[in-house]
Amino acid sequence: MHRMNHAKRSAAVIGVGRAGLLGVLALASALAAGHLVAALININASPYLAVGNGAIDLTPVELKDFAVRTFGVYDKLVLLLGMAAVMVIAAALAGIASRRSPVPGAVAIVLFGLVGVLAVAQRPDLGVVALLAPVASLLAGTAVFLWLHRVARPHDELVEGGQPSRRSFLVAGAGVVVGAGVAGAGGQWLAGARDAASSRAAVGALVPARTAPAIPADADFAKLGTPTFLTPNKDFYRVDTALSVPQVRTEDWSLRLHGMVENERTYNYADIRNRPLVERTITMTCVSNEVGGSYVSTANFVGIDLADLLAEAGVRPGAEQLFSTSVDGWTCGSPVAAAADPGRGAMLAIGMNGEPLPVEHGFPARLVIPGLYGYVSATKWVIDLEVTTWAARRAYWLERSWAEQAPIKTQSRIDFPKGFETVPAGKVRVGGIAWAQGTGIAKVEVRVGQGAWQETTLSREVNADTWRMWWHEFDLPVGNHQVTCRATDKSGYTQTDQRMGTVPDGATGWHVINFTTR
Repeated sequence: MHRMNHAKRSAAVIGVGRAGLLGVLALASALAAGHLVAALININASPYLAVGNGAIDLTPVELKDFAVRTFGVYDKLVLLLGMAAVMVIAAALAGIASRRSPVPGAVAIVLFGLVGVLAVAQRPDLGVVALLAPVASLLAGTAVFLWLHRVARPHDELVEGGQPSRRSFLVAGAGVVVGAGVAGAGGQWLAGARDAASSRAAVGALVPARTAPAIPADADFAKLGTPTFLTPNKDFYRVDTALSVPQVRTEDWSLRLHGMVENERTYNYADIRNRPLVERTITMTCVSNEVGGSYVSTANFVGIDLADLLAEAGVRPGAEQLFSTSVDGWTCGSPVAAAADPGRGAMLAIGMNGEPLPVEHGFPARLVIPGLYGYVSATKWVIDLEVTTWAARRAYWLERSWAEQAPIKTQSRIDFPKGFETVPAGKVRVGGIAWAQGTGIAKVEVRVGQGAWQETTLSREVNADTWRMWWHEFDLPVGNHQVTCRATDKSGYTQTDQRMGTVPDGATGWHVINFTTR
């Protein structure tokens, strides 16, 4: 009798591997259920994405800037993978802690669920109905965990060796895997079925009434190693806080213009598309661009003058800020003086390089205000424009210690040779790009080591809002060399050698590379 009681007590304790697995399976069920329900409401209500978006919002500026510099466009993928790893480990540990009783795991699931509910509740782009997604996740995760725990820990049934049967647990686990897979895939399919690709395709060609001047053949030195003057859409830099790219169809989109104006206005896509469109060639730069960084690109944007919209609305005296909001709740503050200045060329853009805006670059519409870093000028998926004051509204990045005013700083970059590259000795060409949007580049100089500055050959200027390419040739012997560049804009300002990081209003310093000749 004593041996039988001992066998029953042993059978009541779930093995470590099985306990960890049931925790992970419960997690998969919870996430899949939440994703499926979110697909019916708003995909950002998926607890996994909502927690990820919350993590982005709470991440310190320095760490966020490091992620952008280090991982580039893959920063969000790294975040999602890191979250997945942490959640799997936590779920496995919760399962292991529940070998004798389901209470620890159930408590962990409730805590996870509450985090999901809180993350969804704090999203500015989601309503109360979106809470159904994390609630579904919580209920599914709890139900699956308790069921698997009961299956994995039969209280009375003993088999040979005094161990509980594994077959029932394996069958149940396989069923959970299939169910979670179907739910997750179904959610992804539903979300994809409502994407903006078909709506974008239906827009067709955007023919501007005023086209940008043709790009001259000598506007770049791409054959030598600079970028092409116009950046292909697929290569245009992308930096934003959107964990999942918003999917907005033209038939659902509208833009509200309100606040300190005489006449509030609301526009649909046809209202914008049917106006006389203008095309402008503009170089955009991200404030997260380090010295020598790649977050600068140029495109032909098509849209309408933002100044016209503001003039029609009638901006009231005292207005300072154009507070714009994206469909995903991200906010941006732009100076009204820049947005309303016809000479600045600020745009509500709907096209890019001869086609409708790519979805990841803001389709159906975005702001483009030349001469300002993107975080104060380039709201993508824009749906709301409020004319207000700086004191009345604080945008996303202002709340995170970035500057209120952010004109793009005069900068230059070396593109060839690459850092630490080995090239033949003798005649060595050095080249790259420079930009001073709104002012224009007057000259770029380079030097080898601490030698004299040499003025470079500049490409043809397209306009003051675009970058210019440059190159120079040195006669270099075999050895190691260091090359530095600096730009001077048309105001006479020469960029400083003082190295400063990107926070709070953009990096400064000379770009320096080292390479070897043989």
